[in-house]
Order: sequence, then structure tokens, then C-alpha cells
Amino acid sequence: MIEAESLSKRYGPLTAVDNISFKAEKGDVLGFLGPNGAGKTTTMRIITGFMPPSEGRATVAGMDVFEKSREVKSRIGYLPERPPLYQDMVVRTYLDYVAELKGLNRSQRGEAVERVVESCGIGEVADRLAGHLSKGYQQRLGIAQAMVNDPEVLILDEPTIGLDPKQIVEMRDMIRKLAGERTVILSSHILGEVSRICNKVVIINRGKIVANDTIEALKKSLQSTERVTMRLQKGDPSVGDAVEKLPGVKSVSKSGGTWNIESEPGSGTVENVAQLVIDKGWGLEEVSHVDISLEDVFLQLVRESEDEREAGLQEGEE
Repeated sequence: MIEAESLSKRYGPLTAVDNISFKAEKGDVLGFLGPNGAGKTTTMRIITGFMPPSEGRATVAGMDVFEKSREVKSRIGYLPERPPLYQDMVVRTYLDYVAELKGLNRSQRGEAVERVVESCGIGEVADRLAGHLSKGYQQRLGIAQAMVNDPEVLILDEPTIGLDPKQIVEMRDMIRKLAGERTVILSSHILGEVSRICNKVVIINRGKIVANDTIEALKKSLQSTERVTMRLQKGDPSVGDAVEKLPGVKSVSKSGGTWNIESEPGSGTVENVAQLVIDKGWGLEEVSHVDISLEDVFLQLVRESEDEREAGLQEGEE
């Protein structure tokens, strides 16, 4: 549905996006992640036809974003980082205006406005001025304007920025419901939210893609050790040494009342630890795997990208 092919964007000597390629199929919810200034917003602006690339091309449903600009834009809903609201317009009037801009006729507009008012949960503020809405409702209104033409593709730039925890949960649930048969690309700094909403992620750093896969595949590829935590009813000075002798165990440490164990993947550490504790009579309270998080993946990949860049710069100086 969406494809970026060798996209680059340069501003004089600055390269904001550097030869990136990725795909998002119909029904995908793709998380677009990266540090501030990584090139996320620039890429989204290219895909939506807001600005042209310096090189490469972007397509939606097989159509070039700039060669078939009008057709592509009719299929896209876009929420930029700052919702494009007219502060002095009533919510329903504003949505009707956006629907008209997107080519809906009068009879279509009324139905479309009521549809997004309901689906985005803004019914109770639909007759208020946009400028009088809370941050959460302004974000909902921003998504409503993106959805008013019932697009096949939804592109959301930081949809949860500035929201409180309750509003973030509500926004996450709303995006999940809106996804369905649509293709969704969203950028976010809240990695926990991305892991709950998205089925794929693209991680970008300094304009280059450093990862492009499903979240589970990325976790698996980076998890070189198995992490296990253990809590016991009884303390014993020999626990650490005994656990360290188990097959595959690399290291054992204690933090408060919790033992942290790192071992070779697939070495059966949980089962071996449980059996050891039972045999020793230490009283097992809990033993469990600790999954690598999306935050761990993100930080490791960005760090590796920076290390490679530094190594390249040093080679260039030599």
C-alpha cells in the first residue's frame, strides 16, 4: 500500500533523509521511531506529498505521490505533529470545511462529519470552538479531520505528544479501532505505546534506517542472552554460587530481594533454577523470564548506529 524507494532529502549540506526504503502493506500499523532530528517528520511529509524528495520516490497504492498527487491525497489522512486546527471555528463547522476541501459534496459531508465525530469520541465537544478544547480533544479533532474522507492510509505524526497518561490510553485504543483495513504509519517517542499498537517498526537515526521488521523479530535478533529473575523465601549465602554452576548461566547478581540471572538462550534456565531451589529447600516465590523491551531494542540499535558512524568518521580522517 505504501512504499518508499531510496528516498533522500537534502537541505544544502544537511541530509535529513538518506536513501531509505520501506513498505507498509494493507492492514499494517507501522511504528516509525527515531531520536529527535532523525528524519521521521521529513519522511512523513514526503509520503503525504507535502514536500518532494531530493532523490527516490514514494508510492501509495502503486501511484507516485507527486505524479498522481490528487489521487494519492484523496486516499490519505494526515495528522501532523501540530493538529491543523482553526481555533475560532466550531468543531462541526471545521470538519465540514475540511470535508469540502477534500472533495466531498454537501450530502456526503454531513454523513462524514457525524461518522468521525462518533468514531473519534468528540460528540460532547462538537458544538464548541476548537480553540477552547483541551489538548486531548484537540488531538482527537486532528485525527477526525484526517479521517473525514475515510482514507485507506492514515499517517500520524506524534499523535500522543503532550497528552496525560489517561489520554494516551484513550488515544491508543482509538487508533487501534481506526486501523482495521487501513494502513497506518505513526511516529512516537513513547515506545511502550508503539509496542502495544504496531505490528511492525522502522527505526531511523540520522536519516538512515537502522532496523525494519516486526517487533518480535527485532527482539529475537538482539536477545543474545536469556534474562531470568528469581525471588526466594529464604536467604542463603550459597545461592549465587549454586545458580552460577547451572548449565548455560553466564552471570548472577542480586538487587534487593531479587536475583538476576543471565544465561545462554535455550539453556532451560527457568526449569533448572526451579529444580535447584526445590532441591535446596530455599522456598521458591517466583522465577520468570524477562523479555527484552522495545526500548532495549531501540537504544541498542541507535547506539550501534552511532558507533558505526564514529568508526566511519575515524577511518575517513585516517
